[in-house]
Amino acid sequence: MSSSTSVQAPISVRSNDERRLPWYHLVFTGLAGLLVAVAVLSIAGALSVASAILLGFVLHLLFGWTYSLVREGPRWAMDRLVTLLVIGAFAVSMFPLLSLLWAVVGRGLTRVLAAKPSILAFWTTDMSGIIGGADAGGVFHATVGTLLITLWASIISIPVGLFTAIFLVEYADQGWKKTLGTGVTFLVDVMTGIPSIVAGLFGLALFIAFMPDQSVRMGIMGAVALSLLMIPTVVRNSEEMLRLVPMDLREAAYALGVPKWLTIVKVVLRTAIAGLTTGITLAIARVIGETAPLLLTVGMVTSVNWNMFDVRMATLPTFINQQYRNGNANCMSDTVTNPVNQEVYACSITTNIDRAWAAAFTLIIIVMVLNIAARMVSHYFSPKLSR
Repeated sequence: MSSSTSVQAPISVRSNDERRLPWYHLVFTGLAGLLVAVAVLSIAGALSVASAILLGFVLHLLFGWTYSLVREGPRWAMDRLVTLLVIGAFAVSMFPLLSLLWAVVGRGLTRVLAAKPSILAFWTTDMSGIIGGADAGGVFHATVGTLLITLWASIISIPVGLFTAIFLVEYADQGWKKTLGTGVTFLVDVMTGIPSIVAGLFGLALFIAFMPDQSVRMGIMGAVALSLLMIPTVVRNSEEMLRLVPMDLREAAYALGVPKWLTIVKVVLRTAIAGLTTGITLAIARVIGETAPLLLTVGMVTSVNWNMFDVRMATLPTFINQQYRNGNANCMSDTVTNPVNQEVYACSITTNIDRAWAAAFTLIIIVMVLNIAARMVSHYFSPKLSR
């Protein structure tokens, strides 16, 4: 008896991916939506860049969803719609940042490169003897003040914040320590939300209470005021980073007989160094541009002051505030003479505003350098993965 073997032909299954459209189809629908938006707004007499982008994006959503519904089906059409919404939300969030950078770099860099008497003199000179609309002067004194005050604020804040975070994570687990840790956490949360002007008033009142001269202003006063704003940020960020360290690493060290303090130093902090560095950098960036506390505590001068414990200091935020408040200069003649060194400068009506933009550009450069330094520290000092 012979048996016949029936061979079934393989069934062709159509994959869903075969119905997916290439990505450039969304580009075509976006261009179509933009062209239709421009045409409609032109007819309505309301054409502008902002209105064209806004209406074009709405039409892009409509055209993209409809086209995908016809070609791909309802499931992928919804996927296209949500994808476009996410991309649109990202573009909206990035627009203020990019426009701010464009304005600051465009106007600030122009003033830095056009500084007199030599290129980049804006970063190497101060405002001694600069009066009226003199197209000269720089931010060397303000840059020195900003770096010194931020350095001292960091010296105060980083140890306090880091030790507080270590206590909350490693020690506040039971008994009276847990109760104390709950209270400290509550106070840190409260300090996170205090206005910067309150921190400035505290720093001012703290020093005035112990000094006979009520008009005294010093750099250390500004550092203490800024440290009040830095400490909560350092504590919260450091606490979260320390909690991310696996408990297995701690237990392995304890099993080898390593003391707790040495485990924290050699294992916990070493493992969390990347996150700790990032958190500290964020705290510094949080306060380096504060203006209100520094207006109350350090004031403003036109020359360099290297002493944190004597007289007033200039900082970039207060410099920007002063230059912007001065507004357009009143040029009575084409030149202005420096009463200190008798140098003659050209008079510019917009010099004050230009200096304010250039100082803002300098502040962004400093923050960028700090972030790059933090990245390098995180890269070279964080634990390396086994290869």
